[in-house]
Amino acid sequence: EEDEAALEELLGPSPLAPGTGAQRVAVVHPAVKWGPKKSPLTTAELQIAEAVALVDTLQNWTVLDKIIIPTKNPNKKFVFGKGNFQVLTEKIKKMPHVTAVFLNVERISSLTKKELEAAWGVQVLDRYTVVLHIFRCNARTKEAKLQVALAEIPLLRSNLKNEVSQRDQQRGGSRYIMGSGETFLETQNRVLKERELKIRNALEKLRRKRALLRTQRRKCEFPVVSVMGYTNCGKTTLIKALTGEAGLQPRDQLFATLDITAHAGYLPSHMAVIYVDTIGFLTDLPHNLVESFSATLEEVAYSDLIVHVRDITHPETTLQKATVLSVLRNLNLPSHLLDSMVEVHNKVDLIERYKPAEENALAISALHGHGLEELKQEIEKKILMATGKKILTVNINLEGPQLSWLYKEAAVQEVEVMPEDGTARVKVIIGSSAFGRYRNLFPNSKIFMS
Repeated sequence: EEDEAALEELLGPSPLAPGTGAQRVAVVHPAVKWGPKKSPLTTAELQIAEAVALVDTLQNWTVLDKIIIPTKNPNKKFVFGKGNFQVLTEKIKKMPHVTAVFLNVERISSLTKKELEAAWGVQVLDRYTVVLHIFRCNARTKEAKLQVALAEIPLLRSNLKNEVSQRDQQRGGSRYIMGSGETFLETQNRVLKERELKIRNALEKLRRKRALLRTQRRKCEFPVVSVMGYTNCGKTTLIKALTGEAGLQPRDQLFATLDITAHAGYLPSHMAVIYVDTIGFLTDLPHNLVESFSATLEEVAYSDLIVHVRDITHPETTLQKATVLSVLRNLNLPSHLLDSMVEVHNKVDLIERYKPAEENALAISALHGHGLEELKQEIEKKILMATGKKILTVNINLEGPQLSWLYKEAAVQEVEVMPEDGTARVKVIIGSSAFGRYRNLFPNSKIFMS
């Protein structure tokens, strides 16, 4: 009960939440015209479209205007050059109903944020803040909420420095609290450190609990398939199509899935598998956010296969693929998982006569069921390779212990009884170690490879 109370305290209202009220937002994209900061795989129009989609994800948030302004270096104090900054400031000042400006950069420093808010007279948000707020609104489980709280710590530290510099400018006097010998900054930093430690400890407990569940799942020998991809590529729709799970309700929005969820399905040989739905990825997803969700993504390392789903209709599909592969490489996954990955091109029903350019990619429509049988066969082939399982048919004597042994140690698929001689043909999926034990125990059993 003490643990529960401590957890509830950590999961209380966030000091960083922009509030539950309506927000009317001007989306501003700094377009880098040349140099290393310019991505060759996208355009300013596509980047601002994604920023608008992020805002549209939030309830009661409205985009009033979207503005593309060129810049040479988005990292400088005012983000833009003097002339462009003046033009932008005049535009924002002419929007009487605007409550916030979303500057489409990964992070802005607390100093830049302070300067821009002073110049524009409204709240200024960056991608980190907006994505974090979407995560906050979509977090359902304690684990997701804790991971959001952990991702807030760098922002709280940044805000604290800003607050301290403001206090110093306004007061100029003593910086110590009631003669305690500890400055306001030191006190608040200590509080934040303690909060971070509590969150990490709570996440560690949940991680250990999940490791226990994973061990139990391993004992049942269910192969695990992690379904990954860029946010809103159709992962949940695909899992629903593969499992027939009616309770799954895919949502057409960014970051609809924040928690890992597991769903049982069957492959053509009737082998049971667990499909794991994971958090979606995003270009320029801040490192701290990915890190705070590493507990969730850790589950992927223990899967037997990764299915990478791509929305092939998206104009930035190549950039999205590069983003997902980059995050997967940074997770330090076993090399065999990356090498055996199945690439799926989703939403092909929207493109006439689509043929994948990539040699091993599979074209599907999760919504309409096109290409799903081929995908299941490919998953089965890769699972058998990854797990060392075999599909066999064995002849057994019904009076002996073979059938009950097979039910206990393998996955029995079909039993065809021959009553005239008291035997049966049994189709099984069996692991290599169990198969070795079977041959030693029942050397006279006839075995047919499928």
